[in-house]
Amino acid sequence: MTADRTGNGPTTADEREWRDWRPVDRATLVFVVRHDQTLLIRKKRGLGAGKINGPGGKLEPGESPAACAVREVEEELCVTPTGLVQAGELQFQFRDGYSIHVDVFRADGCLGEARETDEAVPLWTAIDRIPYDEMWEDDSVWLPLLLVGEYFRGRFVFDGDRMLDSAIVEGRPPPGRPVASRSGSPIWPLR
Repeated sequence: MTADRTGNGPTTADEREWRDWRPVDRATLVFVVRHDQTLLIRKKRGLGAGKINGPGGKLEPGESPAACAVREVEEELCVTPTGLVQAGELQFQFRDGYSIHVDVFRADGCLGEARETDEAVPLWTAIDRIPYDEMWEDDSVWLPLLLVGEYFRGRFVFDGDRMLDSAIVEGRPPPGRPVASRSGSPIWPLR
């Protein structure tokens, strides 16, 4: 693996640099898509504070990505996502050495009414008005794929908030991995 100037991880999104990559953390993101809207948040704290994104967060020890996805939406917005399917996987390497693997989920609805918490402000947003300029730079690369039901995998290199390199792969998920169809219903079962 090629290391950056501090010896911390890949410096490009080239697959050859990621063969032995191991994340510091594992996390989830969830995008509830209902009709022509998606439920976004403005983060109040943590990685990406002040940015708009989907709800999500780090896995707890022994927790599955799906369980984490549900827990994080409940904690951040006081709603429970329904019809949850995995839509993709993202790998991030930051130049400061931090790295994170993110399992991205799509949900077709939620139980309850989203409300503001200490962690996030809910934002029901029209799909054609997603504020990519207020989000992480990589979101504009893969979020459109989630919205049309395409499974994706991506690798991204960041220096702070600035994306230095990216690679995205569309296509079928690995065996046993779920994906949302264009209608939002699962093609493969969630495990």
